Amino acid sequence: MSIGLVGAGRWGENLVRNYLQLGVLSQVCDHNPETLKKIAFKFPTVRLTNSYSKILEDSSIQGIIISTPSTTHHQLAKQALLAGKHVYIEKPLARTEEEAIELIKLADSLDLTLMVGHLLLYHPAVNKLKELIAEGVLGEIRFVNSDRRNFALTRMDTNVIWDLAPHDLSMISYILGKEEVELVDANGFSTLNDGIIDVGHLDIKFESNIYAHIHNSWIDPQKQCLLTVTGSKKTAVLNDTRQDGKLELYSITADGQIFIEQPAYSNEEPLRLECQHFLDSIALGKKPLSDGIGGYQVVKLLAQADFSMRNSNKNFI
Repeated sequence: MSIGLVGAGRWGENLVRNYLQLGVLSQVCDHNPETLKKIAFKFPTVRLTNSYSKILEDSSIQGIIISTPSTTHHQLAKQALLAGKHVYIEKPLARTEEEAIELIKLADSLDLTLMVGHLLLYHPAVNKLKELIAEGVLGEIRFVNSDRRNFALTRMDTNVIWDLAPHDLSMISYILGKEEVELVDANGFSTLNDGIIDVGHLDIKFESNIYAHIHNSWIDPQKQCLLTVTGSKKTAVLNDTRQDGKLELYSITADGQIFIEQPAYSNEEPLRLECQHFLDSIALGKKPLSDGIGGYQVVKLLAQADFSMRNSNKNFI
């Protein structure tokens, strides 16, 4: 199998590393000469180009990896599908519901794989948590809180929720096994008064009246990736900023003491598992775990939240 990649920036470099180690990366494309120089220095065996059309015209390339700003996702993915290539596209799938639906229908009509980079669905600790929830270890799920913050030196997306919330939305839906999600409330703040929302709060509701809160921020110098799932028996805390012991279960003993457990899970790199899954999906002709439908559901809710934040007098934008 031969793969081409477009967009070799900060995150794209990680994809280059993984697909190169998997032995399938054929060409890397980026319009920035400095980015290509950096890739050439770190990965001297990779063929480089600044022409996306050259990759699309290469009949030996079966799949395209798209790791570019989200506003370009739809057009680049559409071109790749029309060229007969399987497509892995970083989150979010698109920027509108209509764009997402068009890509899904196009991929289906051409019998091509369309996979979205919802990375946390391939995270061993997340999958362990999903398993514990399904087994009833936490009891009845009462509330979910996801806190994802960092210090954004560059703002590649139009606001923070398009950048960070796809992780939270896809992960929460996945671990709960719930597909239907409803936006309850959305608030956004532009701390630089430039119209760009850099702090966002989303309140959402899943099936069975399970509520969740998502907090995203671009203004925190201390990175935070913290998921808390509160159940009637135990509360799970997944702290992805830790090197080890990311997943812990908290419960209260009969004598009022807090008891902490650390479930075991594999230490495989989530991105490597995700990249391999894309290759397997192509080889086996199966729908990927993070398929276009899941990508559409995330885009739909983000579009609703974005509209709500920009048209509410509760926001500071």
